[in-house]
Amino acid sequence: MADIVSLQKLIEEFRKMPSVGLKSAERFAYYVLGLDDQEIKSLAGAITDAHEKIHTCSICCNLTEGEKCDICGNPKRDVSTICVVENPRDIAAFERTHEYRGVYHVLHGVMSPINGIGPNDIRVKELISRLADDAVNEVIMATNPTAEGEATAVYISKLIKPMGIKVTRLAYGMPVGSDLEYADEVTLSRALDGRQLL
Repeated sequence: MADIVSLQKLIEEFRKMPSVGLKSAERFAYYVLGLDDQEIKSLAGAITDAHEKIHTCSICCNLTEGEKCDICGNPKRDVSTICVVENPRDIAAFERTHEYRGVYHVLHGVMSPINGIGPNDIRVKELISRLADDAVNEVIMATNPTAEGEATAVYISKLIKPMGIKVTRLAYGMPVGSDLEYADEVTLSRALDGRQLL
């Protein structure tokens, strides 16, 4: 296998994906090699389509193919409450609860000085500009309960508080160090219901 350069290259590309180790990358590579020509074209087409068509919502920075995502385009959503999350996968977790009726803002990351990620590297400016029209009464900080998530929530709350908008934080039904996307619906519902002022 070591002398099959194109296979090694494919494995290395899969290893670049988050949480994919050598064994998983090898499984993916061999899976791809086992596909017939039509299946390969279909897979490559799906990747190309997603890359070309999906971009961020002009309002909340969620992923969408249109100008606005389905949530921002839904007139039944409560625009007075914004739930701030780290990434688009977190929105899917909240939506599974069927309880939150507000809108979202996706930061696309958290501040991490160790990794050189500051407030200008995530979507903080876009959030602050959304708060200028006086329609928002509450911002729920729903970053993950990690050191970086907490620091990001505190930083953003300090920017928002002078605007007279209530800033809350999810209750600690969420285990410290966990990711929202893996939380079950009941835990997320309780964390939403028990949110506290930040």
